[in-house]
Amino acid sequence: MYNGIMEYRNRFADNILKEKLEAKGAVLVEGPKWCGKTTTSANLAKSILYMEDPEKKEQNIKLASIKPSILLKGETPRLIDEWQLSPSLWDAVRFEVDKRNEFNQFILTGSAVPADTEKIFHSGTGRITRMLMRPMTLFETGDSNGSVSLKGLFSSDYEISGYKESSLERIAYLICRGGWPKSLDCSEKIALEQAIDYYDAVVNFDISRVDGKERNSERAKLIMRSYSRNIGSQVKYEEIRKDILGNDINSFSIDSLYDYVNALKKIFVIEDSAAWNPNLRSKTAIRTTDTRYFVDPSIATASLGLGPNDLINDLNTMGLLFENLCVRDLRVYAQCLDGQIYHYRDKNDLECDAVVHLRNGSYGLVEIKLGGEKLIEEGVKTLLSLEKHLDTTKMKEPSFKMVITATGDYAYKREDGVAIVPISCLGA
Repeated sequence: MYNGIMEYRNRFADNILKEKLEAKGAVLVEGPKWCGKTTTSANLAKSILYMEDPEKKEQNIKLASIKPSILLKGETPRLIDEWQLSPSLWDAVRFEVDKRNEFNQFILTGSAVPADTEKIFHSGTGRITRMLMRPMTLFETGDSNGSVSLKGLFSSDYEISGYKESSLERIAYLICRGGWPKSLDCSEKIALEQAIDYYDAVVNFDISRVDGKERNSERAKLIMRSYSRNIGSQVKYEEIRKDILGNDINSFSIDSLYDYVNALKKIFVIEDSAAWNPNLRSKTAIRTTDTRYFVDPSIATASLGLGPNDLINDLNTMGLLFENLCVRDLRVYAQCLDGQIYHYRDKNDLECDAVVHLRNGSYGLVEIKLGGEKLIEEGVKTLLSLEKHLDTTKMKEPSFKMVITATGDYAYKREDGVAIVPISCLGA
């Protein structure tokens, strides 16, 4: 076991990666940079090849092109970090997995910038599987006690009970800090700088490095700011383009916008939420536009130049960014259950912030509110209304209905069956 990492914090990705290795010869760990891909993989690996080691980088790249099998030797699972420096390693790993005919052989990690696929000849299907890592959840950072389990909510006899003190000020800080591992165990000022540094790197370097195509950093900033102002909405790209044109840009085509957005998606900065398409009792039309989110809410605050105090002074904006935080955590918790997160909205504007949908067809409905009796009641009303619209003769009934809140110290289940759960009590 690799033991060169001090005070390693357990991640949900630990078990997911272990399970994937048990079922495949190799695993490609993907996700935004700085989310902990290499650290988590190194914690499980038995041997490691750091392709970018300055003292060996040139040699490693030469060996990868001449005789890659030498680089693949080592105790398994063997981690190959920054493998994309020599994309031919992909085919070498695939071939070696075939030759050994064993699972649990290799872990591939690297920059969020994808490899040059033109130098890869085989997809790796059946030999190499993919795993997506995201920034840390509040449970992983120690800011949630996980007293309410998402897995438990799918059980009919699960007792919902939890307590953890929290405050609006603390949640505002957690939104701005984000789930970046480097932001932990340091002062609040230094912690908040991590998201800002991440944002600066994305707009100034990564958005062009993704495919070697030069892109304008100022336009990248405008796009990310517009995306941030539309967090949690189903705004169409044409509206984002108009928003950008309102910032003293003479021309910016829709194709150019798609190009920038797709680049941000490739490096896992943007992670929209797809629409849920259930069976309904009526012929209500379902809106299919994705809901706009970043992979972490701190990217939005960095884009807008906002800090915790700014959010406290603008609760409408804070509510939308809190929604992004909750969706981030729900995605990680659902991943542990082999589930996905969707959103729902129909032509009558009946909307559900998140739908947790498992592979077996089970699902739960989620509304996200900052807190307070009025907002919670609005969330409950939405959940009960959507439940009535579902045709349960053609699909299962929802396993649970939940309102996630920022404030409120207690988690409990109401008489109408809706669970009220502070985010600081939620876990996998």
